[in-house]
Amino acid sequence: MPSGPEPIQPPVTAAFDAGWLDVGHGHRIRYEQAGAAGGMPIVLLHGGPGSGSSARQREIADPARWRIVQFDQRGSGLSTPAGETAHNHTDALIADIEALRAALGIERWLVAGGSWGASLALAYAARHRARVSGVLLRGTFLTGRADLDWFFHGAAAFAPEAHATFLRVVPRRWHRNIVDWLDRSFARGDPRCGEIAAAWQAYETVLSGDVPSTSQAQPAVPADGNVAARLVAKYRVQAHYLARKCFLGEAAVLRAANALRGVPVAIVHGERDLVCRPENAWRVHRTCAGSKLAWAVGAGHGPWHPVTFALSRSALDGFAESGDFAAWPRA
Repeated sequence: MPSGPEPIQPPVTAAFDAGWLDVGHGHRIRYEQAGAAGGMPIVLLHGGPGSGSSARQREIADPARWRIVQFDQRGSGLSTPAGETAHNHTDALIADIEALRAALGIERWLVAGGSWGASLALAYAARHRARVSGVLLRGTFLTGRADLDWFFHGAAAFAPEAHATFLRVVPRRWHRNIVDWLDRSFARGDPRCGEIAAAWQAYETVLSGDVPSTSQAQPAVPADGNVAARLVAKYRVQAHYLARKCFLGEAAVLRAANALRGVPVAIVHGERDLVCRPENAWRVHRTCAGSKLAWAVGAGHGPWHPVTFALSRSALDGFAESGDFAAWPRA
């Protein structure tokens, strides 16, 4: 769905380093480094779960100032095995982040994440506070039952046709327990996994737009078998996590936020976010003493609305200048 004008951005920064890190149990995670090799380290945590990283995501960080690290979480993106859910849980991802930091010889880094990446950023930073110079959160997901009920049911009020189309792939007896059905379907290898993934993606796309639409976004049927397989892998991982409240739950995410008192924390959230409710950002802000919160006016969940992008970029620019977010957001 079109989401309005996108911000003018610098060209995508090419990676100066890329590789694989073996993290055990058959998992290898793909990572890249871009920007300035001698710059301030930052690790960008992608959302989903299961979505994977992209070069475009790193454009929120000035490549002249930052040493930008990205990696695909277990089962996601280019990490292998694709779509694998065994030995794939939040504690493992936290250990992977720490293993990658050590492997790259980084003493401390700023941790940034959007959506599920924001949840993971909070969980990692709370557990490894001494290794964190600051935290930037966008579109925070609290991982609990309230968030899941909102996405799969409550938000339907803003996209009724898209929601009704999505429900056509879900057996009626499972309409009250969609997440468990999705997890079971992907885990069993349901022959309709491709159709289910496409329908889920179409509903999510409508909700993620900056201007919610009641019209129906038609699920794309990928002609490329590799593209279809990647989509199924993404949603297999996502269903695995969501069915287990991302191995965290709302209370655990808020406890992590509370543990970061004294750490520079900046929070950006679209005021029209239908995927992760604005209430989430407010609760994290109120829990994390000293955090700074800025609302992206007119923006939804995505990172590329001009206001969301500008707030994220200015937060990192300010941190690079002063080592904190004290002067952010600027008027």
